Amino acid sequence: MKGSIPFGRFIPAMITPFDADRDLDLKRAQELATRLVDKGSDALIINGTTGESPTVFYPQKIKLFKAVLEAVGDRVPVIANVGDNCTSDSVDFAKEVVSLGVDGIMLVVPYYNKPPQEGLYQHFKSIASAVDLPVILYNIPGRCVINMQAETTLRLAHDLDNIVAVKEASGDFDQIKRIIDEAPEGFAVYSGDDDATYKIMELGGYGVISTIGNVAPERMNEIVTLMAEGKQIEAKAAHDALQPLMKELFVTANPIMPKAAMRLLDYDCGGVRLPLVDATEEQIAKLADVMRAVGVLT
Repeated sequence: MKGSIPFGRFIPAMITPFDADRDLDLKRAQELATRLVDKGSDALIINGTTGESPTVFYPQKIKLFKAVLEAVGDRVPVIANVGDNCTSDSVDFAKEVVSLGVDGIMLVVPYYNKPPQEGLYQHFKSIASAVDLPVILYNIPGRCVINMQAETTLRLAHDLDNIVAVKEASGDFDQIKRIIDEAPEGFAVYSGDDDATYKIMELGGYGVISTIGNVAPERMNEIVTLMAEGKQIEAKAAHDALQPLMKELFVTANPIMPKAAMRLLDYDCGGVRLPLVDATEEQIAKLADVMRAVGVLT
């Protein structure tokens, strides 16, 4: 499976829409998936961090995956986030999700357990070995407490043919550069932070798994496309123009502000589930100002 990157460069981590009662809004999820594909997405990550994975339980995840597959599964790869902090549960769930017809799965570093690096290796190896689909690893120490070190990512990339990419949100550019330089051919390093996309692609990274891609998909796609074409000056200008919004969307826990931004765009995807809480009026007012300043909101 190594040698080709199956998912493209610009991949929004899709918001999970809820209705007024904070139940899944599957119709809106299908509409949002279609909207994102229409605006240039190469693939979609479903029910990742931006999709509120901790509060969408397994039966709801299955419904969500099915709905998105029905809407856009014939147009772009649909990648299901299935990783959890229990290896055996993740193996069982991954097998169930693969049977739905998704195109790939994403696996986050186990949170709270604080496993050693060997535990991370065995965790990801167990899940990847149980399925016959491409796997994206997800390293986000700000949420998972521990960092998956470059040695572990590289070991997995070399040892398992279906581990084809990593979403890197460590903020450690030395680590990211080492992974880029020493990974096998066809292994993709995606930026896991929108505002690090330019830098990571400058180092040789492949693209971005994006939060702002829900709010400004065409603008984020432009940055990635320009970098892929070697137009770094134009890409840097486009990145700098959008960076204030990239930062504003993370002034509190994701996806509180992205969901507020969608409402400001008259594309309501509902609020967030507890223990997250919706944006305050003050936060919304500041967000609207930033969105207008960068040209996303008129």
